[in-house]
Amino acid sequence: MKHGLRFEGVAVAGIGMVRFGMFKEIPGAHLARDAGLLALHDAGMTLHDIDEAFVGYIQPAPMLGIKAMKEFGLTGLPVTHIENASATGLIAFRDAAWAVSSGRADVAMALCFDKFTDMIGGGGGGRGAGRDQIDAPILPAAYFALWAQRRMHDRGTTPEQFATIAAKNWNYGALCPTAHRRSDHHVTAEEVLAAKMVAEPLTTMMCCPPDDGAACIILAREDIVRHRQPGRPLVRAIASALTSETYSPGHTFVGPVVGPSTMTRDTAMECYEAAGLGPEDVSVAYCHDAFVNEELEYYELLGFCAEGEAEKLVADGETGPGGRIPFNTDGGLLARGHPGGPTGVAMLHEAVLQLRGTAEGRQVEDARVALAHLVGGGSVATVNLLGVEPSRA
Repeated sequence: MKHGLRFEGVAVAGIGMVRFGMFKEIPGAHLARDAGLLALHDAGMTLHDIDEAFVGYIQPAPMLGIKAMKEFGLTGLPVTHIENASATGLIAFRDAAWAVSSGRADVAMALCFDKFTDMIGGGGGGRGAGRDQIDAPILPAAYFALWAQRRMHDRGTTPEQFATIAAKNWNYGALCPTAHRRSDHHVTAEEVLAAKMVAEPLTTMMCCPPDDGAACIILAREDIVRHRQPGRPLVRAIASALTSETYSPGHTFVGPVVGPSTMTRDTAMECYEAAGLGPEDVSVAYCHDAFVNEELEYYELLGFCAEGEAEKLVADGETGPGGRIPFNTDGGLLARGHPGGPTGVAMLHEAVLQLRGTAEGRQVEDARVALAHLVGGGSVATVNLLGVEPSRA
């Protein structure tokens, strides 16, 4: 069975995002409202132009999406709640793009928000009871640290190489106005290594912050976007793939949080196939880097280098400014932040800025195609491709 979708005639009408951070006193619906209004303004639209909304959040409470949409008004449009852990935002985008591509909607909104400050301290350790009770006592950081240790054992990867990636993302985050962690100085690998240890080899600067935020993307038929924004580069939704995990040996100890490696690799291949593109066509990429060693693994799993060659990409600076394939130019989950639901849409926000050529201070030269990847709780993976119309870039 094929899990990749190619979208036809779907363009980005507008994007909006509030800076991620700790906003304990601000209701999540207000964060969502502000991000949505920014996207509507960017699109030159109002809520009356929206035919369908997909609202993503992972907070354990019902009807939050409807409450957030009420902040914009009561127009009767259908609203669907999307939840797939960290992958929520990209899957809300996928459903919105599919709604437009299928002809069901002319304009669709993906609005995602979350407040980790409302959830911190609200539960027990690990992932809790349920399908994966065996892993409940182990916190996610420990799983990712075990994954990092395994690579260090198998490939000779060093903590310094992980720290180099983290420093790159912190320095990208300093240039992004919507990033949570914006350092006031150039971060070095030595500084990352000297930070407090969480789970060896991962220090606090190698782990994402639990924060709050909201982001929104509006998709529409190409002709509508051309009419509303005639002078703007036309950014298209090209393709998306979504898969869930399949069993592989060792799954009980790796799959429950990070997912089997085949999941990301297979999802990427399905997305490339649906798009008629390959990793060599991608100008800029965004991947799940809640913990820094993930980014290193995904260089290989997303097809940007052969197995065992990710460390060389780091050493050669190929995934940073001026490199062959810049990764996480907004700081990624490490620096931009990872509130859960809106994380994927924040990736798309940055991807659209890059494709429009308006990512001030961190612009990738001649960016044409952007990739956005996330995994959700080790159980799902999604890879998505956007592109800009060459004649308008």
